[in-house]
Amino acid sequence: MAITLTDSVTYKRLVAAGNDEIWYEDIDVAAGTMVELTAATGDIDTSDQLMMFEAYQKVFVVNGANLKVIDFLNTKLTCAALTDPPAKGDILTQVTSGAVMVVDFVNKAKTAIYGYVTNGTFNTVDNVSSNDSDADMSPATFVPSAVTAGPHWYDWTTYPDTVKDGVTRDYGDLPAKAYIGCLYLGRPVLSGNPNTPFQWYMARFNHPWDFAYVSGDSLTAIAGGDGDAGEFGDIIRSMIPYKDDYMVTGCASSMWFMAGDPASGGYIRELSLTTGIFGASSWCFDPYDNFYFWGANGLYRTTIPGSPVCISRQRLPNLVKDMDADTSTHRITLAYDRFREGIVITITKLSDGTNNNWFYSPLVASEGNGAGGFFPETYPDSCGVYAMYDYQANNEDYKGLLLGCADGYIRVFDSNAKSDDIGASDQAINSYVTLGPIAMFQDAGDQQGKFSMCNIVTAGGGAGGTQPDSDDVSYKVFADTNAEKLLELMVADGTPKFGGTFTAPGRRSSNKSLHRVLGSFIGFKLSNTTLDESWSFEKLIGTVVKSGKVKR
Repeated sequence: MAITLTDSVTYKRLVAAGNDEIWYEDIDVAAGTMVELTAATGDIDTSDQLMMFEAYQKVFVVNGANLKVIDFLNTKLTCAALTDPPAKGDILTQVTSGAVMVVDFVNKAKTAIYGYVTNGTFNTVDNVSSNDSDADMSPATFVPSAVTAGPHWYDWTTYPDTVKDGVTRDYGDLPAKAYIGCLYLGRPVLSGNPNTPFQWYMARFNHPWDFAYVSGDSLTAIAGGDGDAGEFGDIIRSMIPYKDDYMVTGCASSMWFMAGDPASGGYIRELSLTTGIFGASSWCFDPYDNFYFWGANGLYRTTIPGSPVCISRQRLPNLVKDMDADTSTHRITLAYDRFREGIVITITKLSDGTNNNWFYSPLVASEGNGAGGFFPETYPDSCGVYAMYDYQANNEDYKGLLLGCADGYIRVFDSNAKSDDIGASDQAINSYVTLGPIAMFQDAGDQQGKFSMCNIVTAGGGAGGTQPDSDDVSYKVFADTNAEKLLELMVADGTPKFGGTFTAPGRRSSNKSLHRVLGSFIGFKLSNTTLDESWSFEKLIGTVVKSGKVKR
């Protein structure tokens, strides 16, 4: 007997929510083509917190009282209301057509059966019967009034009661509202119910429609909280699964993690009792299993288990105060950018898209302690980031970090673009770097120097090659006998001692500035704010000579 082996091909598709609409990538048309799921329009509220997570080839939507499912896998059979529905896992057969379906879900009205078709095609003419493996379907047969392929949009509810040998099975109830959702150990998890903000709820293993709590059953649905015995526990803001290894629960003022299955020998331990997490999306992992989150004093890093350390405090001690972000008005989102090898931190005001953001690079050493470097970024208001997602698409052209923006666009960071895309037009990028304060001498503060002969070497200028040349660079030179005054002047972009424009590319003698300036400390600001231009430089050159003691 000959056996033919075929490759198994998997497909990913992007699903996005915005403007009270759901859109999905129609990979049957072309990669990157987004199509509106019209059945969902107006059925969600994107002005309220909304989360989505993938499970069992479906997308579960968590949006307060709007708990929904986008079902890409199943076929829907519409029928007259059944007295008793088939159970999940029962087999439906349409003998004449030869069609076979494994039942997955039945709606509360018992008028819609969703299942995976393993053979044939169902029609609207012939009777459908059940094998009654787990429940006695009544009536014993029905004729579908409609047969519909996915994607489907329906309410996420518990399974309607089923009957087997006269015994009724109740599948419990979902919380009335939830704002946080994820998948952990094959169990959909919900939290964020305003009436019980300290509580989480887990469905039965491999059964998103079963929230009935059964004692002595290791697969049962289960509910719980994070806190010391006898206490309600902290307000949950985020549920963060890491594969099937553990799940972090980020709370308002504490952090916890769960290892294993809570219904079968799992346990909960504190991660931190001194800081919580800002919001549902204020976290990410890097490729080395380091866990980052935005907490009470800024950016924290830890392993699981471990002790979170605030890595922004050394360089940016007033970061949280300066950002002035509030959970009721702002969204803080973290994501690892695998192409730039760092953490993108976006801090966006929900009402208008204004934003202050940071890029954290672990690759930038800080005085040998490996603290990394923080680089401020601000995007146009229309590009204010509400969500980020590292999309490992089937098509290489669409892989990368996606940014869901205030104006409804999904954007990406493009290293080749020289301006920001704000929709109907482009906006110039205001790109700058400050250098300093730099001490002119080892005993700066007592001695002052004279700085002159300023020049720059910009990138490019060589014959041939494929790398782009730098465009022109504007410059400002600051100096003072006090380093703190100089720093304040540079941060405020005050009046420089002198400035101008360096012509690019390469090193040009015509750029040489003959201005002279006195001071103990010197600083520079290099920038370019011109539409469709970019710049880079190799080094800045200047001449310093001593010019006597500082006069007090």
